[in-house]
Amino acid sequence: MFDIILHFYFIEGRAVWCGLFLIMSDTPYNTQVKRHLKTRHLSMIAIGGCIGTGLFMASGTAISEAGPGGALFAYAAIGLMVYFLMTSLGEMATYLPTSGSFSTYATRFVDPSLGFALGWNYWFNWVITVAADISIAALVVTYWEPLRFMAPWAWSLLFFAIIFLLNTLSVRAYGESEYWFALIKVVTVIVFLGVGVLTIFGILGGEYIGLANMTAGEAPFLGEGVSGKFLTMLGVFLISGFSFQGTELIGITACESEDPEKSIPKAIKQVLWRILIFYILAILVIGLLIPYTSPQLLGADVNEIAKSPFTLVFEKAGLAFAAAVMNAVILTSILSAGNSGMYASTRMLYAMGKDGLAYKLFSRTNRAGNPILALLLTSVIVLAVFGLEMGNEKAYQYIISASGLTGFIAWLGIALSHYRFRRAYVAQGRDLNQLVYRAKWFPLGPILALILCVLVILGQDTDLVLHGNVDWNAITITYMGVPIFLAFYLYHKLRYKTRLIPLKDVDLSQDHT
Repeated sequence: MFDIILHFYFIEGRAVWCGLFLIMSDTPYNTQVKRHLKTRHLSMIAIGGCIGTGLFMASGTAISEAGPGGALFAYAAIGLMVYFLMTSLGEMATYLPTSGSFSTYATRFVDPSLGFALGWNYWFNWVITVAADISIAALVVTYWEPLRFMAPWAWSLLFFAIIFLLNTLSVRAYGESEYWFALIKVVTVIVFLGVGVLTIFGILGGEYIGLANMTAGEAPFLGEGVSGKFLTMLGVFLISGFSFQGTELIGITACESEDPEKSIPKAIKQVLWRILIFYILAILVIGLLIPYTSPQLLGADVNEIAKSPFTLVFEKAGLAFAAAVMNAVILTSILSAGNSGMYASTRMLYAMGKDGLAYKLFSRTNRAGNPILALLLTSVIVLAVFGLEMGNEKAYQYIISASGLTGFIAWLGIALSHYRFRRAYVAQGRDLNQLVYRAKWFPLGPILALILCVLVILGQDTDLVLHGNVDWNAITITYMGVPIFLAFYLYHKLRYKTRLIPLKDVDLSQDHT
C-alpha cells in the first residue's frame, strides 16, 4: 500500500516543505465505514431523494406541456417504476449492504465491466451535480437583496465549504443534516397541500374553483388522438424521471445503517405512499388551481422563484410572503442535493476502490470511518468543474449533457442486477423464504422498470419525439451520455476480457461490507 509522506527540510531554523511523496508501506490501514445511520435517517434520506427542485419548479412545465391529466399520468407511471426499482434495490441492499450499491451488484451478479461503467458514470454524474448545485445556490441567495454583498462565485465557494465540512464529519452528521433538510421539504409540501385544498373550495382566496381547470380547453390530456396524447406524455416522462432521481441513494447508505435488515425495508415500504402524497397530490392540486394555458407555468427556473407553481398557489391563497418562503425552501433543497451528491460520489469511489474498480488507495478511511482520500479527490474535481463553468460556459454545458442520462442508466443497472440476482439465487438452489426482504411481483417489477427506463431514454429529445424534427446537433448533445457510458464499458471489457457471469457462478456470498 502507499502512504503519503510530507518531506520538510530545515533551512535557517525554519521548516520548508519540499515535496509530497508516495512510498510503499507495510502499515495496515482501515477500510471500514461506521454503521451510524438510524432508521429515521434512512427514511428521511429516501424522502429527500424524492422531493427537490424537480417538484418545486419543473412540475409546472409538465402540466403546461401535457395538461393536468397527462402530467398526473406521467408522474404516476414514473412513480410506479421508481417503486419497483426501490423494491429491487431494497432486496439486494438488505441481502448485501454495501456503499457500492448497484455498481457492486452489477459487478457480482451481471458483468464486472457493467459494474465498472455504472460506478464511474454515477460518480461523474454526482460530481457534475455538486458543481451545478453550488452555482445555482448562489443565484437563489441573490433573491434577497441584503445578501448581494458577495459575488455569486464567493457564495458558491462558501456553500461548497459547508458541504465539504459536513462530509468530513462522521456519517451521523450527514444523516442528521439530511434529516432536517428533508423535514423542511416535507413540512412545505404538507402545508402546500392543505393550503391548496382550502383554496380549491374557496375557503382561502375567496373564490370556489373546483374542477373547472381540469376540463378547460383541451384538458385534461393534450395532443391529437390517442397516439398524440401518448407522445406528449412520453415527453413529460423525462421531466418526471429527473424529479425522482436521487431515490437510489438509500442503496448507497445501506452499508452505514445500524440495522440495514430492518431500516432499509421500512424505508422502501414508505416510498409508495410518499410518491402518492408528495407528487401525485401536489400535481393534482396545481392542475386544479392553475390552468395549463397559464404562461406563468412556462420557463420556471430556480432563479425565478415567482414562477414556481408552489409560489403561484400560495399567492392565489392570498399569502403574499410565498416567494420568500419558497426561495428558502428551494435553497434548502439545492444544498441538500449538493450534500447528498458529495456523499454519494465519495462513497461510490470508496466502494470501487474496495472492489478493484478504482485505485485501492480510495478505500482508505479515517478514524471516523470516512473515506477521506475519496472525498479529497471528488472535491478537487468538483472545484475543477466549477472553475470550468466560470471560464467556459459552452464546455460546461457539454459536461452537463454528458451526465444527463446517468441517472436513468443507473436505474437500468438496478433492474438488470436484481433480475440476475433473483435468477441466480433460485438457480443455485436457495430458498427465497430466507430473504429478509423480498421484492413483490418478480419478474414484473424489474422488467417493467427496464421497459420504462428505455422509453424515457429514447424520449429524451422531445422535439424529435413530438414533432419528428431531426436536429443532429441536439441529438448529439442529448444522447452523448450513452456513448460515454459505452466507452467506460468497452474499455473495461476489452482490457480485462470479462464476460456475462453464468447464473451458477454468481457470487452470492454475504461477506462484503
